[in-house]
Amino acid sequence: MIITKTPFRMSFFGGGTDVPAFFNKYGGAVISTTFDKFCYVIVRHLPPFKPYLNELVYSKIERVGEIAEIEHPAIREAMKMLDMHDIRLTYEGDLPARTGLGTSSSFAVGMLNAFYSLKGKFVGKQRLAEDAIYLERELCNEAGGWQDQIAAAFGGLNRIDFENNGFKVTPIIIHPDRRKMFCNSLMLFFTGISRYSAEVQKDTMSKLNDKTEQLKEMLSLVNDAQGILQDKHSDLVEFGRLLDYSWQLKKKTGDKISNNGIDALYKRGIDAGAIGGKLLGAGGGGFLLFYCDIDKQDYVRKALDELMYIPFEFETEGTSVIHYNPENYIPRKELIEL
Repeated sequence: MIITKTPFRMSFFGGGTDVPAFFNKYGGAVISTTFDKFCYVIVRHLPPFKPYLNELVYSKIERVGEIAEIEHPAIREAMKMLDMHDIRLTYEGDLPARTGLGTSSSFAVGMLNAFYSLKGKFVGKQRLAEDAIYLERELCNEAGGWQDQIAAAFGGLNRIDFENNGFKVTPIIIHPDRRKMFCNSLMLFFTGISRYSAEVQKDTMSKLNDKTEQLKEMLSLVNDAQGILQDKHSDLVEFGRLLDYSWQLKKKTGDKISNNGIDALYKRGIDAGAIGGKLLGAGGGGFLLFYCDIDKQDYVRKALDELMYIPFEFETEGTSVIHYNPENYIPRKELIEL
């Protein structure tokens, strides 16, 4: 049995510039961090006496014979890609899916990590990120960028640069006290709205040429935000103000990124004392993130008391195998022949 643990991520700046159609022409960069909410993927070979060949447990249960019968596209294509057979897979997550935290990509990275481990292969974070991008964007043909898979694989607070169909991960180094102050100034709220990010991304990408100037400006803010974080003389409040400015720009890149209800919630948070914020992920629902001085946070929580508040801490490890107990596996077809 193999168990992997893979973090979810929150993206601060540069979202939308991680799409190949944009970054291969203009370059791209994001600043994001993973935090201490995770998905767990448990994988083992299914005992041969079962009347089905594969059992998959996520928001539903699939018991199927051939791989082609699997409904979940990422599981089906990953099993084909790595030639996996006779599999029992279980998924568990600390937070709900389709909420702007890169949950589908965290699952893809964690699943690939588990599959490789079940085959007795160690695969590094670079390869896991690349394989997860290929799985979701090519094999599953899902619209979207590259940042989620990379963040889930590598973990930590990073700047990720994109160009020429490649990427580079650079950790953002700041003093531990400043890092703690930064984390403690962030507030995360669940709106209760779930959505498929690929649908929002598809709408945004269909208008990419019309939004090039906004995306270029959003890209330029990555340098500004990194400078604020790393300059010990800079006031972190400026990060919050920049977050608000970037969110106003992002809303102009797609009609489905925000709506009247989300805008009203955001305004209530700002009016209560938050300095800036954004809706995480592609948009349309999910989690609202605010930057807020600690002495104003009770006012913000009260103003948004119908929303679930999610305390968190940053994490640095990325995807990991937390249980490894290999087994002697004989394919069921060979057992039948015996």
